[in-house]
Amino acid sequence: MKTIKVNVVTPNGPVFESDVEMVSTKALSGELGILPGHIPLVAPLEIGAVRLKKDGKTELIAVSGGLLEVRPDQVTILAQAAEVATDIDVERALRAKERADQRLHEKSQEDTDFKRAQLALQRAINRLAVSERRM
Repeated sequence: MKTIKVNVVTPNGPVFESDVEMVSTKALSGELGILPGHIPLVAPLEIGAVRLKKDGKTELIAVSGGLLEVRPDQVTILAQAAEVATDIDVERALRAKERADQRLHEKSQEDTDFKRAQLALQRAINRLAVSERRM
């Protein structure tokens, strides 16, 4: 089966590099499925999971937004933060979720930290969800 090279990179360095059969993720415009030979595309990503299919298995990577670049032979994801499901520290993600929940309940919606707390909560929930689905 044909494959496409995938690179997931953060400011801290590469997180994932391999050839896969399919990439699926959620962009701001909606869900994307990418196969080898896909037309060129650039899209901003939402906080969510990147699903990578290879040899009948699916690997998940939690990304905290970023940018997706697709070329016919390569997919590059430039993410603000990214973690492979097996590398996620579940305890740390739970603590981050609890801190974000606390900030949301303590602050008024007019506070500028409210949006930051919402994003922190989304990132923590995403990391936990990706970690739970790893297989």
